[in-house]
Amino acid sequence: MPRFALEPADDAFFTTAPHIFTYRKRFAAPPEKVWESLVSDESLAAWGPSVTRVTWLTPRPFGVGTSREVTLAPGIARVHETFFRWEEGRRYSFTVDHANIPALRRFAEDYLVEPTGDGQTEFTWVVAIEPKPLFAIPFKALAPVLKAAFGRMASDGQSYFARV
Repeated sequence: MPRFALEPADDAFFTTAPHIFTYRKRFAAPPEKVWESLVSDESLAAWGPSVTRVTWLTPRPFGVGTSREVTLAPGIARVHETFFRWEEGRRYSFTVDHANIPALRRFAEDYLVEPTGDGQTEFTWVVAIEPKPLFAIPFKALAPVLKAAFGRMASDGQSYFARV
């Protein structure tokens, strides 16, 4: 499978990227349980069909510098991620180092897990994407579809915690 290198992203990218998708969901679980799921061996693959596989490449305990490989359903994309922020039990952020699709210049995600005060969790997820210049116009046209697809992953998490 081909691998295309991406440029690194950092925290500033979450406000400067050409495409920023933000999702806020209330999960019917305490923050500790949501965090435990995020860092589990299955991670997002347990939430629903959008992610088919998560492979942690760094041994525990995880932190800044941790890496993993994620496969999106149905094998559409495979990405290698390296975490540049790790606030144990609360937040992590990563940049995609390489992917099997050529369209991306930079890609990063930020996950924030916060207590709501009633035993549930406020989950905030930010996806920041910059396509390569050649793909900028097609990507702009596809952005609403991508936003909905990522939104489904956030909704999958909401459904997952409603039933576990």
